[in-house]
Amino acid sequence: MRVTKAWTGTAARLTLAAVLGFAGAVKFQDLAVADRSVAAYQIVPAETALLVGTALPFIEVAIAVLLAVGLATRAMATLTALLMAAYTAAIASVWARGLSIDCGCFGGGGTLTSGAERGYVIDIARDLLFLGAAVFLIRHPRTRYALDRRLLDVKEE
Repeated sequence: MRVTKAWTGTAARLTLAAVLGFAGAVKFQDLAVADRSVAAYQIVPAETALLVGTALPFIEVAIAVLLAVGLATRAMATLTALLMAAYTAAIASVWARGLSIDCGCFGGGGTLTSGAERGYVIDIARDLLFLGAAVFLIRHPRTRYALDRRLLDVKEE
């Protein structure tokens, strides 16, 4: 049985929607923790970390909703790819600088006493996998059960 690009894209789209939706929803529960998580990376000034930590859950959930319904799929996949590349770079930066933090990807976050270094490989691998799924969607945005597909089909008639 041959799996088509449309079905593979559907799986990628819905997986990314679920991951981003869950990550954003968890961060909504405590935006102060999300702010501290971004600050723990020590990449941007505290004021910027506050802005990023507060905005990120809204961005993740908005992208997740649009991916879930399949609207603006290529654009949302591009934003997802940019997010995953940024997350990967941030985790690699923390690892290279010898900091020990919880990534805060799915809530929590902040400085740890030790042991975070072992998790960086897993976090980076996971985010690269999601980056790959997003790149697939950028190249093949027409997926099953998507509003994009319905809108395109109507325009082509």
